[in-house]
Amino acid sequence: MSYANGIGSLQQALSVITPTETKPALASGPKDETSTQAAGRADQANLSTASGLMAQALGSSDTRSAKVVALQQAIASGSYNVSSSDVADKMIQSLLG
Repeated sequence: MSYANGIGSLQQALSVITPTETKPALASGPKDETSTQAAGRADQANLSTASGLMAQALGSSDTRSAKVVALQQAIASGSYNVSSSDVADKMIQSLLG
């Protein structure tokens, strides 16, 4: 199995993703001296570009549904044939590469 197409897609995704601006979180809860002193400071979270890439990857499917369905139908009907020379060639390529 070749992963070359996946790498190309990954590089495209990396070039498209831009960091988003974060907004400070507001504290809630009882007001006391400590929370009053901390009111000037807000919690903040920064997400990296990698997290954006992970979210994008998890949200999309890498499966070519139409091809999978066609292969399932061919296998079920008994019309799916694989050339033994093609299998042998792929085995040799995987051992050499």
